[in-house]
Amino acid sequence: MTETAPHPFGGQKLLDFIMHSLDQDKAEDLVSIDLRGKSEVADYMVICSGRSTRQVSAMAEKLADSLKQDHGVFSRVEGKDQGDWVLIDAGDVIVHIFRPEVRDFYQLEKMWMSPEEAKAAMAGKTS
Repeated sequence: MTETAPHPFGGQKLLDFIMHSLDQDKAEDLVSIDLRGKSEVADYMVICSGRSTRQVSAMAEKLADSLKQDHGVFSRVEGKDQGDWVLIDAGDVIVHIFRPEVRDFYQLEKMWMSPEEAKAAMAGKTS
């Protein structure tokens, strides 16, 4: 059995690129969660909000296209057509883009963050 080598554009580099891309697209309440040691699914999770279904879909499409075209990272995208939420599986990083009301309903941060991390993230929202 041969083990697949990790993609050269993964981990922290991939996270940094995704965070920068979403920030440039005016994502709101951008949060990254370190999943290393918590899950085998990915190393990081990124959660952010868009102001409208159009913005949510546009940010997701632009990010997925940029990952593929510029870095050779093929990602799976779910939910883009509806625009209430989009999940992008980019391998080492899972990205969730929500409309604010949908994000409040699912509260993914509470599931994956420690109480200290969640408190720090909430403090960042109010500043």
